[in-house]
Amino acid sequence: MGDGPSVALPDGTDPVERSRLLRRAHARFTADGRVEAPVRAVIARSWRRCARARVSPECSARVALTQGELRAYRERHPLALVLPVFRELVGTFAAHERHLLAVCDAAGSLLWVEGDPAALDRAESLGFVPGAAWAETAMGTNAPGTAVALGEPVQVFGAEHFNRRVHPWTCAAAPVRDPRTGRLLGAVDITGGDGLAHPHSLAFVQAVARAAEAQLALLGPGRHTPADSLSALGRDEVLLVRGGREYRLGRRHSEIMVLLAHHPEGLSGEELLIALYEDEAASPVTLRAELSRLRGLLGPGVLDSRPYRTAAPLDADFTAVTRLLAAGATSAALTGYPGPLLPASTAPGIVRLRERIADQARAALLARADARLLGEWACAPWGEDDPEVWRALAAALPAGDRAAALSRARALDAELGAGRPVTRRVRATSPQPVRP
Repeated sequence: MGDGPSVALPDGTDPVERSRLLRRAHARFTADGRVEAPVRAVIARSWRRCARARVSPECSARVALTQGELRAYRERHPLALVLPVFRELVGTFAAHERHLLAVCDAAGSLLWVEGDPAALDRAESLGFVPGAAWAETAMGTNAPGTAVALGEPVQVFGAEHFNRRVHPWTCAAAPVRDPRTGRLLGAVDITGGDGLAHPHSLAFVQAVARAAEAQLALLGPGRHTPADSLSALGRDEVLLVRGGREYRLGRRHSEIMVLLAHHPEGLSGEELLIALYEDEAASPVTLRAELSRLRGLLGPGVLDSRPYRTAAPLDADFTAVTRLLAAGATSAALTGYPGPLLPASTAPGIVRLRERIADQARAALLARADARLLGEWACAPWGEDDPEVWRALAAALPAGDRAAALSRARALDAELGAGRPVTRRVRATSPQPVRP
């Protein structure tokens, strides 16, 4: 296999002949999992990821966001601030050459798709539309989805796409990162015909991505922060960042903020009371007192009433993880995963949400079968006593490296067989401040 490494057609390659060979290689891979020339290594690895994720080569795109949700999400997204850069540099060229400009978020969901009307009509028939999930694990190998999966620029030519319906297209995409933190924000993509397989198109989108990052840097700190943030994974007490100021909240206040972040539409007093207190005798007076103290701590303009809700959207870490998992971006969701949601909380609403997120993450982890992700999970407090994860890790490792993982799985199986309870421990992963 040649590895270009991100350029689809090396100089001097006949695109017609390359297309024929790629279609044959794609048919061979989807039939028996074998990769043959001239498939590049970057594409072969992507195809294997798609196969492990059970992506169908005939799948259809899923629109994950309604028009209202998409509008609100785009308004808050940091890439909205550099959309004029994308339109100026890519949009005019795309419209003139009958190509498309596309921008996706870090989960591979399309935010904007613009360009030539005829190309837009063709793209719509594929579901290549704003609000659609085009993560690699949702729609197979494609430039925007693979670029955010890898965090690297990539070009995808014709039958290199995993999905057969996308074989008539060629695309090139480059990731865009927050210039201050390095956090992946999404990717900019140009999509069209075979002419885009030229190396210049990949260099072009890379330059556009760098221009967007330079523009974000010029905006200065805080100008491209979409919302106040809430960190609650792997912590017994949340960290709220509001207007550049940090608040470390106590246990009950942490639970309130997580529940309200999870329900941006708001909760009635009765709903919040049920979600917070195990004791059915807890009174609305107790809840109002807690909310009053929380308002006093955070100041005005943070919490609204009737229903109880946050006055502005909160960028919560657990919401980001669930969104990534839903889009099939397992690696992005679990890389650096800090642990379960408020692990010491016994509030009924928190327990349900924590278990739901943990179950979704674990299921995605096992389906992905990635040795690095499995190893990180198995060695963490919440995964070290999970025999199924250790067995999956052993299966994902090369034969010569499996001994330790197999030994741990057998030991846990023996403990279970002896009647000793083995549970997935839920605890914070970093020291927590002691609160009175």
